[in-house]
Amino acid sequence: MDLSGRVAIVTGSSRGIGAATAKALSREKASVVVNYLTGVEMAEEVVKEIKGKGGNAIVFQADVTEQQDAERLVRAAIKEFGQVDILVNNAFRPMPSKSFLDLTWEECQDQIDRSLKAAFNCVQAVVPKMMERGSGKIINIVSVLVDKPVAGALAYTAAKSALIGFTRTIALELGPHGICVNMVSPGMTLTEGTMRIEESLRNAVAIGTPMRRLATPDDIAGTVLFLASDLASFITGSYFPVSGGYVMS
Repeated sequence: MDLSGRVAIVTGSSRGIGAATAKALSREKASVVVNYLTGVEMAEEVVKEIKGKGGNAIVFQADVTEQQDAERLVRAAIKEFGQVDILVNNAFRPMPSKSFLDLTWEECQDQIDRSLKAAFNCVQAVVPKMMERGSGKIINIVSVLVDKPVAGALAYTAAKSALIGFTRTIALELGPHGICVNMVSPGMTLTEGTMRIEESLRNAVAIGTPMRRLATPDDIAGTVLFLASDLASFITGSYFPVSGGYVMS
């Protein structure tokens, strides 16, 4: 999966799945922009690790729910590396479990902004240059909660469901320009956020998973890496659950 000469932006890549993805892309020789919102120390640590292994990466702070910030992020990548070949829309903000009757529309809107609007802004910012070159890879991180909803996660699940519709539609529009747009759908993954979930629930999900464990960030990053590579050059508009069989497509 040699990505030499390719440039990737990974939003929300200071920790968890985003950090693992940035490192995986770098291992295959892509230059990487590590985006963060507030976790500057963690983002810098990701870049330090990448550079320590001979890779090429920069840190860039941007709130990608803001159009101007998304545009700044893309301009910075082009200024530093000359182009953007790969965009991984991973940024989101988790929210506590909350029943529908206690939920406000503002909380739903916040999740939509953190997922759909962030992807919308970043895709609009990178696509013109991708269209000029006639190539590009866009990978959106969704969630298996769309397939197996759980009580209390309505806002998050609705936002990720909207992102699925968005992905399929832009895949249709951008396909004639040589741009592939796909989705990776993680199952419950061992991240800092997941560790806030009750251990009994994490164990129950692991037992209900055919592979009898939860995903690691590297499990998710591996599928993103495949979709970013030339091995997936004729795949677009597709949905890839990475859940150890918890969801089967």
